[in-house]
Amino acid sequence: MTTLGPYTYVTLSVQPDATPRLGVSFYTAELRVRAGLLDKPRPYLEFCTAEADVSISTTGAGSVSAADLATARQIFNAAARYLADCERLHTDQSAKAPTGKAA
Repeated sequence: MTTLGPYTYVTLSVQPDATPRLGVSFYTAELRVRAGLLDKPRPYLEFCTAEADVSISTTGAGSVSAADLATARQIFNAAARYLADCERLHTDQSAKAPTGKAA
């Protein structure tokens, strides 16, 4: 199996009579993640690499709505699942690594 080095993949799809679609995929441990409050105040969540930034904030950059809370909960639950999967796979891979060569 061939593995690539760390990278960020960005695509833009434009179809006639359709909303343009932007995709950003981060395949790197060089990802920086941060959250905080901007003016008004409003919360933000940001994912950054040297190649791309993705920012998430409230609907229309306005007050926090019930839909924004639902989205924040989805992000939290997905991040918790991602963490659990990474921890489990890292443990499995470390256990299978040859002696002296932990993953």
